[in-house]
Amino acid sequence: MSAQSLFDLTGRTALITGSSQGIGLALARGLASAGAAIVLNGRDEKKLAASADALRAEGVRVSTAAFDVTNGAACAAAIERVEAAGAPIDILVNNAGAPVRRVHWTELDEPFLDTVFGLNYRAPLYLCQCLTPGMIERGRGVVINILSTAAWVGGTDTVYAYASAKGALLTLTRGLARSLAPNGVRVLAIAPGTIDTEFQRTGTSPEMLAELVKSNMLGRMGRPEEIGEVVAFMATDAASFVVGETIHVNGGFYMS
Repeated sequence: MSAQSLFDLTGRTALITGSSQGIGLALARGLASAGAAIVLNGRDEKKLAASADALRAEGVRVSTAAFDVTNGAACAAAIERVEAAGAPIDILVNNAGAPVRRVHWTELDEPFLDTVFGLNYRAPLYLCQCLTPGMIERGRGVVINILSTAAWVGGTDTVYAYASAKGALLTLTRGLARSLAPNGVRVLAIAPGTIDTEFQRTGTSPEMLAELVKSNMLGRMGRPEEIGEVVAFMATDAASFVVGETIHVNGGFYMS
């Protein structure tokens, strides 16, 4: 197989959750640059439509699927509609996730924990339940879960719930990798560091952001497209022997 074909996703379709903006949209562009057709997901249909139009203007084959990833029934119904209207999903990127808001660990309550774990853990699980049976039947598929460095360092005392949910997703990634690899389905993860997004700049104080930037060896925030480029590699046959691993894209955070 030539080097060019190893990095080629032509003929494959990727669903990226939470992809109307920010890192999710960059992931879509990264996969599209390798030739994949794209399905954008989010809950805001207007944002999705605008992002899809922008991608089409760049020559990307793109469709949209507006549904709530935290609702298992909505996930199943949406996947059925998407695959009936086009090609089956070969690549699932579970990107939708967030701390929701900062809450000190002494004030965490059941409703908030349900919300955080619903978005950051249960949603990826629901989508894997919906999509991996088809991947198994076809003997090919890739699932990439977007984690966070918080799963390794524990986060700060106001994002322990988020860090814990991402830690649970890490465990799910490893377990599914073991279960699905014999069927030709690779499950992997990426753990971004501090990435320059609107969410990062509006949800983090300038003082904390400055500390985060200083905490990696490159002394800057990452760019969303730097995550998209790694996701594209992981989805291609160039990474065909990479299973159950997490690639840390954090500017050398752990070595600083």
